[in-house]
Amino acid sequence: MDEQRLKRMLEEVAAGRLSIEQAVARLRDLPFEDLGYAKVDHHRALRQGFPEVVLCENKTVEQIEGIVRSLRKNADVVLATRARPEIFDHIHAAIPEAVYHEQARIIQIGGPASRTQSMALVISAGTADIPVAEEAAVTAEAAGCRVQRLFDVGVAGIHRLLQHRQLLDSASAIVVVAGMEGALASVVGGLVDKPVIGVPTSVGYGANLGGIAPLLTMLNSCAGGVVVVNIDNGFGAGCFAAMICRQLG
Repeated sequence: MDEQRLKRMLEEVAAGRLSIEQAVARLRDLPFEDLGYAKVDHHRALRQGFPEVVLCENKTVEQIEGIVRSLRKNADVVLATRARPEIFDHIHAAIPEAVYHEQARIIQIGGPASRTQSMALVISAGTADIPVAEEAAVTAEAAGCRVQRLFDVGVAGIHRLLQHRQLLDSASAIVVVAGMEGALASVVGGLVDKPVIGVPTSVGYGANLGGIAPLLTMLNSCAGGVVVVNIDNGFGAGCFAAMICRQLG
């Protein structure tokens, strides 16, 4: 339960619209709710500014639905990542307000109570990197961050990136998603005075090694201010970018 929801609940108690017993019932499952197969962390929004997110991989649709319903009781927005279309079909049938971000493979229920003035820019080196870039963008938007996208501007045609210097300069945080050799994160890092979050992807031919090659390239960046998340971890990059933007307001 985030601070705004807790404040609203206290106001409801003071106004007589919610009994003390009902308020206690809502608080009983804090800091977590034990569903048997999952212990749902309802305090995460208070600690980190964003509620727990459901990773759909290796979970049954019934487990995913149960966790989502539990989170929705206390959170303005709920995300389920790495969701296949058939998982969304089940969740949507049970929770009609759910929407599916197909490229990002994210199910979203609800939305942020407010958005930052600061902007996160999500860049992809190639079109094949867009699914991971969209995971980052949708995550940051759900976390209340204003987001712009700039796709297919990799180093094989660097002039495509350089045409957008004003957009680069206006961002508060930049997520750079790149496969193959992953050089774009270093290039962007050398052009801007803001944090760059590199996301290596598993896109590429044999020596890409499933994302190891761009991961090592980004880790060995000579540009200052470049940090790196795990291979294909658009979600982690989106969270980090949103944290930066929320700090700046």
